[in-house]
Amino acid sequence: MSALISVDNLRKNYGAVTALCGISFDVEVSELTAIIGPSGCGKSTLLRCLNGLELFDGGSVRIGEITLDRNNGLSPRDFNARLRQLREEAGMVFQSFNLFPHLTALENATLAPMVVKKIDRKAAEPKARELLKKVGLGDRMDYYPSQLSGGQQQRAAIARALAMEPKVMLYDEPTSALDPSLVGEVLSIMRKLDDEGMTQIVVTHEMRFAREVADKILVLSDGELIESDSPDVIFTSPRDERTRNFLRSFL
Repeated sequence: MSALISVDNLRKNYGAVTALCGISFDVEVSELTAIIGPSGCGKSTLLRCLNGLELFDGGSVRIGEITLDRNNGLSPRDFNARLRQLREEAGMVFQSFNLFPHLTALENATLAPMVVKKIDRKAAEPKARELLKKVGLGDRMDYYPSQLSGGQQQRAAIARALAMEPKVMLYDEPTSALDPSLVGEVLSIMRKLDDEGMTQIVVTHEMRFAREVADKILVLSDGELIESDSPDVIFTSPRDERTRNFLRSFL
């Protein structure tokens, strides 16, 4: 069976600056993949390319049956249609939550399926309620983001992303904006989703989480994928000196 996600020779430039340099990797169904590396190495750029928030300059991304390839000669209209399809396959959770401040947690989780998938409220709302209960917000559905803690806001953001029924969940340093005391409650949701078989890719500086929970670690440095292996290999016997130097500051 082919991988759920396949990235081939992905390249991204910002003017004369190379952000991603020929990155290739696969992610299997139900895998949790952690992307680590020093700040500014291209981790967030890579993640945003996976669901089309950043348009890459070369290579291809495939999620499920949807492939976005900058070299396939699609018309602008067809390319944008493919881009929308790709985004529906990948739920995105950001550092800063990005909840709509004027909507309750329930309304935040209900809106996207109604707008994007044209599901009516009667069908979308029960699913949103179920997901908010799943992330431990069953008693906070009618709260606005300003009435929720940072950890609760991030869990609401996870529920909102899950409401679109994506094939993969993408997290861009989901705990970096949280008070240390709230980090565990967000990571516990990701562990739960992993146990349930959700495919997840997370950019993180939580090395303990990456070591204990991830099935695979991708290590980036200066826009290059320098290592890809199991946590046991990456954390005990990394091959690249740049990986060793990076991990030394954590371990």
